[in-house]
Amino acid sequence: MAIGSKELMPAELATMDDERLVVELKRAKEELFNLRFQSATGQLESHGRLRAVKRDIARLYTVIRERELGISASPAPVEKAADKKKSKKADEAPASDDQKAEDN
Repeated sequence: MAIGSKELMPAELATMDDERLVVELKRAKEELFNLRFQSATGQLESHGRLRAVKRDIARLYTVIRERELGISASPAPVEKAADKKKSKKADEAPASDDQKAEDN
């Protein structure tokens, strides 16, 4: 049984970009701080959550470090719809110029 957050499964971490990983790491650290504070004041209800958040943080650090070392690749950036239209127009323009040169 895996311990951790459902949204931070290893398959989903592989699809996240580097910026999103840093945001998730910051969120997890804040949650760990709050859980430790609750534990110190005796208000913590779920002690297992501490362990789960620590593992999430370790998992995030591992993925970030693997990408730094080149062990695993970052996901390919997704082009926006507007960028795709521009790239199609750019691809068509040189082709028509080449055809004009051949016709002359």
